Amino acid sequence: MTPEPVDALVIGGGLYGCWIALFLRRAGLGRVVLVEREAAICTRASFWNQARIHNGYHYPRSFTTAFRSRVNLPRFVADFPNAIVDVTSLYAIARTGSKVTPEGFVRFCGDIGARIEPATQEQAGLFSPRLVAGVFVAEEPVFDAHHLADQLRAALRAEGVEVRLGTEVTELTSAQGLVAHTAQGPIRARRVFNCTYAGLDALRPASASDLKYEAAELALIEPPEEFEGLGITVMDGPFFSLLPFPPRGLHSLSHVRYTPHMEWTRQDTDRSPYAVLDALPRTPRAPAMLRDAARYVPALGSSRIVDSFFEVKAIRAANEVDDGRPILFEPHPGHPGCFSVLGGKLDTIYDVEEALRRVLAEDGG
Repeated sequence: MTPEPVDALVIGGGLYGCWIALFLRRAGLGRVVLVEREAAICTRASFWNQARIHNGYHYPRSFTTAFRSRVNLPRFVADFPNAIVDVTSLYAIARTGSKVTPEGFVRFCGDIGARIEPATQEQAGLFSPRLVAGVFVAEEPVFDAHHLADQLRAALRAEGVEVRLGTEVTELTSAQGLVAHTAQGPIRARRVFNCTYAGLDALRPASASDLKYEAAELALIEPPEEFEGLGITVMDGPFFSLLPFPPRGLHSLSHVRYTPHMEWTRQDTDRSPYAVLDALPRTPRAPAMLRDAARYVPALGSSRIVDSFFEVKAIRAANEVDDGRPILFEPHPGHPGCFSVLGGKLDTIYDVEEALRRVLAEDGG
């Protein structure tokens, strides 16, 4: 079958893939095609996450990630206004075991220019003074993933990006130009951007992989009324987050100890990360998450556990120590013109734009 020619092919319809496709069209590329193996865009990691729009507070051990999050947040809010949900965000520093002190946290927030103030007496009263050394009010909204996907769909349509759902790229070849092979037929592209997140390694040689995968559980709970519109993060050692999850009208709960069910690398198995996740025994740890969270925030003990969801997380092994989440943007070692892109956090999508400008400049675009 003769390959179909396009100017750029973007593989993966999460937020990063959608944004890259939009950027390329807005930069003047003629024919941009976005393929997504699922039945809709933004249905995997772009949906199943804690929906936090980072303002830097989360990363006291990675200044670069924290600062870029703070810089990018206002633009993300401006670009996706219909998806933004304001919350009261409380950050609490654990009294023992934390890698940052309350005083150090305040200094860090000043260094990155993130606004923070002491919690009110009522807000601080939610926390156990025996286990929590300081509580602060931060500025950090969440997003509604349904509304985010709606805005992206409308933008892709308006910009003329061709979106093909239920389409999976199974192989890349470059014997006759850069060709992506799908069950629906081959596609030849001048540039290919692989934005498949946990599926990234399926189209890369094993020698190029530096990713670690994690089967992660997030619990969905219904907390007491006083937690409506409230987000809580206890850090940085003992660590859990409770955040509103707008698509379900509930709160999500993650925990540093109980959220990860399994960790592995490509060296451990040649199965796709999604196949590993599908085979994972899904015994929820939500009760254990909630029990431990209630030690720090006693009123959470009367929450009702509604559900748990499981998804694959992918991080670069180099960032395990500092907890940073820089964007990976690198050329494919075997296919000139193809680039692998791994997003760090949803609201840092803008950090990929400079790399895209360099690619287009090389093309004379």
